[in-house]
Amino acid sequence: MPWKETCSVSEKMNFINDWLAGCGTVSGLCQTYGDSRETGHLWIRRFKQLGASGLVDRSKAAHSHPNATSPDACALVIAAHRAHPSWGPKKLRPLLKGAHPGIELPALSTMGDILKRAGLVQPRRRCRRRQGDGGSGSISGGPNHVWCIDYKGQFRLGNGDMCYPLTLTDGCSRMILCCDAHAGPRHDDARRSLERVFRDFGLPDAIRSDNGTPFASTGTARLSRLSVWWLKLGIELQRIRPGRPQENGRHERMHRTLKAEAARPPERSMASQQARFDRWMEEFNFQRPHEALDGATPAGRYALPTREYPKQVSDPEYPGHYEKRRVRDDGTVRLKGVQVYLSEALGSQLIGAVELDDGVWRIKFGGLELATFDERTRSLTPIGSTRATSKGKLYKRKVSGMRPV
Repeated sequence: MPWKETCSVSEKMNFINDWLAGCGTVSGLCQTYGDSRETGHLWIRRFKQLGASGLVDRSKAAHSHPNATSPDACALVIAAHRAHPSWGPKKLRPLLKGAHPGIELPALSTMGDILKRAGLVQPRRRCRRRQGDGGSGSISGGPNHVWCIDYKGQFRLGNGDMCYPLTLTDGCSRMILCCDAHAGPRHDDARRSLERVFRDFGLPDAIRSDNGTPFASTGTARLSRLSVWWLKLGIELQRIRPGRPQENGRHERMHRTLKAEAARPPERSMASQQARFDRWMEEFNFQRPHEALDGATPAGRYALPTREYPKQVSDPEYPGHYEKRRVRDDGTVRLKGVQVYLSEALGSQLIGAVELDDGVWRIKFGGLELATFDERTRSLTPIGSTRATSKGKLYKRKVSGMRPV
């Protein structure tokens, strides 16, 4: 035969029914049901006060807790999250600590529970942490040692135009120096934005970028007109390896925040989108605590560079034993009677050549080594390439040589 199922509430009700029917004394009934007399009298009192509902099991949680978060602190946490919907406890706590120093704030886990109970947090899938690549994307040094630049992925505005945000950050402090809405990744737009940043802030030691337009090209040393300008300003070029965006990881992480907080949903026009970028930059730099900065803001860790943007950009300087040549507008230069092609990005720029061995020359632009030229084989080998190119055969048309400067 099947087992007879019962529960505590049914047993309590049976106890009360037997007591009402006078089936025995309270002591006898408690002995029959296996309860103490104090428990039996407790069920009788609750039945007299509340009826059958008084027999339902009650919560055993304490009615009060000495370490419970105050209602004022809970209200502050909820209000701060409503003002910054994308911020979690790690960013809300430093913000509230600075704004309300007299209030004892709960722990991060407790703040998360408060937001969950208020229905302000949506659960999300945890991402598996990936193994690093040995630190190839690490940035050392203080502010302005390395600036990171990139175009965030384009998106369409409400009026149908495409928006390409150009972003520039300081690698150490995470300070956003530029977030300009452009119609495309073009040299002229990028240079205007960078000229404004250089005038307002100064010059960094190096700029890190990917290999896309307008930061790089497929020519010699992957130079573009923009990177040639940086070299003339004394800025070192740092390029990540193709297909390795993690080498500029802190900048890419900022792009994720930019997309969530300032690009979704997009604005109607380019002007309104730029105004939204400006407001977001102000909040990111001066209000938003950064976890990698121990809760400090990027503006609190940033300092202006010591190098100012010059009013006039001069040609690179070379030692006296270098042979100097001016590159033609088509990217060619004449070396030892041979017209060789370097890069159109170097058009009208001054390059230097130094003899390393008998008939073997190293070509440089400023401090950047471009290629090796062998006058005996009349071949040019770009730095980093094992393939020599005979430019004397490619350029059969007569080109007048450039005189040494």
